[in-house]
Amino acid sequence: MEVILNSTNDAIIAVDREEKITLFNPAAEKITGYKASEVRNKKVENFIKETRLPHVLKSGEAEMNRRQALGNTIIITSRMPVKDDLGKIIGAVAIFRDVTEMADLNYEIYQLKEMQSMLEAIFNATQDAISVCDEKGIVVMVNPAYTDLTGLKEEEIIGRHTLNDIVEGKSVHLEVLNTKQAAERTRLRVGKYNREVISSAAPIMVEGVLKGSVGVLHDVTDIKSLTKELTEAKKIIRKLEAKYTFDDIIANDEKMIQVLDKAKKAGITPVTVLLRGESGTGKELFAHSIHNLSERKYNQFVRVNCAAISESLLESELFGYEEGAFTGARKGGKTGLFEEAHGGTIFLDEIGEIPVSTQVKLLRVLQEKEIMRVGGTKPVPVDVRVIAATNAHLEDLMREGKFREDLYYRLNVFPIEIPPLRERKADLYPLVMYLVRKFNQEYGRNVDEISDEALSHLKKYDWPGNVRELQNYIGRTLVNIKYQEALIQKKHLPKFFDNDQRTLSKGEKVLPEEGEEKGKTIVPLKDVLAREEKKTIQQALEEMKGNRRATAKALGLSVRNLYYKMEKYGI
Repeated sequence: MEVILNSTNDAIIAVDREEKITLFNPAAEKITGYKASEVRNKKVENFIKETRLPHVLKSGEAEMNRRQALGNTIIITSRMPVKDDLGKIIGAVAIFRDVTEMADLNYEIYQLKEMQSMLEAIFNATQDAISVCDEKGIVVMVNPAYTDLTGLKEEEIIGRHTLNDIVEGKSVHLEVLNTKQAAERTRLRVGKYNREVISSAAPIMVEGVLKGSVGVLHDVTDIKSLTKELTEAKKIIRKLEAKYTFDDIIANDEKMIQVLDKAKKAGITPVTVLLRGESGTGKELFAHSIHNLSERKYNQFVRVNCAAISESLLESELFGYEEGAFTGARKGGKTGLFEEAHGGTIFLDEIGEIPVSTQVKLLRVLQEKEIMRVGGTKPVPVDVRVIAATNAHLEDLMREGKFREDLYYRLNVFPIEIPPLRERKADLYPLVMYLVRKFNQEYGRNVDEISDEALSHLKKYDWPGNVRELQNYIGRTLVNIKYQEALIQKKHLPKFFDNDQRTLSKGEKVLPEEGEEKGKTIVPLKDVLAREEKKTIQQALEEMKGNRRATAKALGLSVRNLYYKMEKYGI
């Protein structure tokens, strides 16, 4: 009996009729932390506060398989009275076991089951086609998306080799099982429908041992279809994209308010509009707004920068061409921008840059409402509203024989002269605050006001680059401001472009100023040349009031070469 009591994992405590401990085995020592020698012949309640043995002595009733806390330990205990031959209670015994680890294990099992349920829900709900095989290449799991893609039932897949589903190509599962490495973007044909897919797979490792592979299939057919739809959608958006309305134009100055009222009249009247003004005054903004106020607002808005397209391509881009019209012509010909804008609006920016030969065809569109494709013999009718824009003096170009007089009068039906920023200083403050809010979001700043001194400093400048220059300048200003500052002060303002030729245009490489790089006595020659070239172009643009044709002529450049250099230097 002693051997049994000492070797069992169950803790046993016995008490006599006086509630004194008479038996306390090693398992009880381990669970309670007391030694048998220190508790024997002493009352049980002195050591185990939660004991119910005294209650069993009094009631004579057994308590079986009760869950109870014993300090920080959870036990399952049974308590029974001990009786003599005459049935008289002479003591009681408790047999209990530590189930703390078992409770923790049960909780872990519950969590695992919960995780398994969640993973199964994800596995079955995902639109990706997924299959799982064991280390022998036998499929053990597939999700509904996989059966939909392959056209096979679950019972036709599970329990069979992974090669069973493949019509053409190599199994990524087998590649993973052979290499123990992930396999990516393998092209296959699978299932009953012979669908073309891109497959990727990864090994399932359990404590460093390969247990199988999980693979994901993407239907290339659907991807190709979606890509085509996306391309078409982008094309439509590009055509329809007239982003701005008159609500986006800031006009507090009386002169600007009058111009805005005139532009709104053009919006509700199907008249040809000629937008005139210096570079950076917002001619494109007005073109968008006029279109969006017109009856054509739900149709295409096509923008054409006439100066950015080479003379040799401009005519075919505007009016399209027939198959075989010239060497390299696309099979089936090409639809021109006027045909794409049918029913909508075409915005011809930098109209003064159109060569005389193309001006004749443009005149035909305005007069006859039809175009003639390059290499074509049959006129194509078009219903297009024309909005043109220029910063050049068309009258001077007419005197020089570079712009047709009849085209000028066709375009100049409803001229709108947009004033430069120096003539609308009342708009400076609202423009600054609009730009501040814009750059706050982009640069993570919290500016909410500009000081009177700083605003007065801005008003003294003539802004040869107009609103475009102001936008660039305010962007530079916010870079100089600390994150916690809320007020633009004069100390934050950078130098104006006539004194400091650096800009913050997107993608621009800032050119070092003379003496800027401390400790360097030699600056790369290409940087010096680039800095001086940029400075010269900006000064010329300022002197010519933003007229790019005049600037190009003064610098001895072609207009297109000037555009290239302006883009290169972020001007």
